Amino acid sequence: MHPKRPPQLFALFAGTTVLPGVGAKLAAILEKRVGAHVIDVLRHLPVGLIDRRARPDLNNIVDGSIATFEILVVKHDKPPHGTRRPWRVLTENESGRLDILFFHARDDYVARMLPAGERRIVSGRVEIRQGRAQMAHPDHIVRPDDRASMPEMEPTYPLTAGLTPKALRRAIEGALDRVPDLTEWIPDEIMTRFDWPDFATAMRRVHSPETADDLLPTAAARARLAFDELLANQLALSLVRHAAADSTPGRSFAGDGSLTTALSSELPFSLTGAQRRAIDDIRNNQISERRMLRMLQGDVGSGKTLVALFAMLQVVEAGAQAALLAPTEVLARQHHKTINGFLAPLGLEARLLLGQGRAGGTGNAGRRQVIEELANGSAQIVIGTHALISENVTYHNLGLAVVDEQHRFGVRQRIMLGQKGQGVDVIVMTATPIPRSLAMTAYGDLDHSRLDEKPAGRLPIDTRALPLDRLADVVARLHSALADGKRAYWICPLVEESEKLDVAAAEERHAALSKALPDLTVALAHGKMKAAERDSAMQAFRDGDAQLLVATTVVEVGVDVPDASVIIIEHAERFGLAQLHQLRGRVGRSDTASSCLLLYQGPLSETANARLGVMRETNDGFEIAERDLELRGPGEFLGQRQSGLPEFVLADLAAHRDLLGLARDVASNMLDDQDRPIDPGKTDMLLSLFERDSAVRFLASG
Repeated sequence: MHPKRPPQLFALFAGTTVLPGVGAKLAAILEKRVGAHVIDVLRHLPVGLIDRRARPDLNNIVDGSIATFEILVVKHDKPPHGTRRPWRVLTENESGRLDILFFHARDDYVARMLPAGERRIVSGRVEIRQGRAQMAHPDHIVRPDDRASMPEMEPTYPLTAGLTPKALRRAIEGALDRVPDLTEWIPDEIMTRFDWPDFATAMRRVHSPETADDLLPTAAARARLAFDELLANQLALSLVRHAAADSTPGRSFAGDGSLTTALSSELPFSLTGAQRRAIDDIRNNQISERRMLRMLQGDVGSGKTLVALFAMLQVVEAGAQAALLAPTEVLARQHHKTINGFLAPLGLEARLLLGQGRAGGTGNAGRRQVIEELANGSAQIVIGTHALISENVTYHNLGLAVVDEQHRFGVRQRIMLGQKGQGVDVIVMTATPIPRSLAMTAYGDLDHSRLDEKPAGRLPIDTRALPLDRLADVVARLHSALADGKRAYWICPLVEESEKLDVAAAEERHAALSKALPDLTVALAHGKMKAAERDSAMQAFRDGDAQLLVATTVVEVGVDVPDASVIIIEHAERFGLAQLHQLRGRVGRSDTASSCLLLYQGPLSETANARLGVMRETNDGFEIAERDLELRGPGEFLGQRQSGLPEFVLADLAAHRDLLGLARDVASNMLDDQDRPIDPGKTDMLLSLFERDSAVRFLASG
């Protein structure tokens, strides 16, 4: 699906060294901050605007303001060699005097730019020092005859070490000169409805803002380019989806209903309406000849595992195998225990496959046995970690791959598991509710099922925030709750992006709480512990032998202890909204009233304060996801960058969400009934210019 690059675009995909003032050294700096090609320089948009129109009298300036003056150079006060004193140029005009300062200046530069006895126009930040007006290192120095070359409204851009505003602006101006007039790919009625400029005009306008409003995502030029990027994304995903269907045709898994009916009759509770809808959608997918690629997303405790189990049993009924890939051993073991609890009345048993020597706790012999059973088909359902996609693991007839916590895996791993058989259906599950806009752009090649209902009897979690200086009160109240038979989590803070420091903080808190609560058992779990130790601590907590579990975010996803009803999150201001919601989801998993306490260190930033406010206001994971997208942006939405997430340069998913649905409709209209481009020339240009997502490229290449 890689687009052919149309000849009209060759000038935009040249290396940046073709731009004025860009040599090998600056090109290397640009590549790190902006990109390696001319089009990358054009997509580097301004973030601010400097107004240089102010031309006050020199005896009436505002200290620290940006101003422009026409001055006469009177004389140079050159510092003695070896001193740290700045080079001072004394200038004047009819309204007063202005000293222009240069630090570490080269003789030839100052003399050439400001020759004594000549007039110049200078612009920059002007200050008052000891009653005198002065300007250090003017932003612009031009001859009066060249006054038109100095912008009155100058855009400012994100920079990096070695990249100056002047060099970047010169490169951008050179890049704009290379923008061709292209055939329009947006339908006329949309261009008219929004009064959007053509591509070339839009590119020139975004780099020449005249007011602050021109910098807003809703400005016509910016909105048009954002739509181009969203349209390319939706078009690429449609083509990927069709290519995947062509390259790996699906199989029909039409079971006789014996196992799924038996499971339904054995459940001690009723399925939610959302679960029933998801099960029906998945069953219809499985029965059809079209290969299933589906995302099952639901809030914590919404019952995704049970929905996946119905899909697994449908495949087993049809004579094939099902595999569930979990991101951690803890979660794999938990799924294994939960699923076997459902399977026992049906006379079935799922196998567990972990890393070397860890299969079900039976060592290498047990691991070899599971691998043999997968190869000969006697193992119908298997649950495991990355071991499931090892080269030495083969399947007799894999029909369904379920990937839990999709954001913990790259797209490549999802595909590798799907390639362990012929026409394997794939379900990816996530307990992180994903905003619709992000789901459409990051996972648009997948069908979607949303579990937006909680099982009957679940109560909202009472969430409150307290400053850390109330820690003693919190420990006292916690002691009282635990003495009454409750169980609680104490989540330790993230420390400077360092897992080693996170562990130290957890061990320190565990020691302090063990001392403060001598009559209670306090367990400890973190990611650096040996798996057996960590599992033992969590098992003690599950069984009630430990009343308090002190942990890092190792418990963020999937750990299920229904009897736990209190969670305390220390330094909650360091966590993102999605992660706070995931952590809170460790409680409220039964019909018992639960509480979440967010301990914070003040003063809070505006964003941190907003996050804690959202957590207090709502328990709805999908609403929290939308707010998280607004606060954090798509790149950090899930708390870590992930290979499946498109990094939009021009589009803002929070500001442009209304354009996303429109982009999907237009993309659909650009393809015929077989999902082939109606006008290949237009689609090739659009994809070349705007579709940069590596995951889409990888999928497209098979």
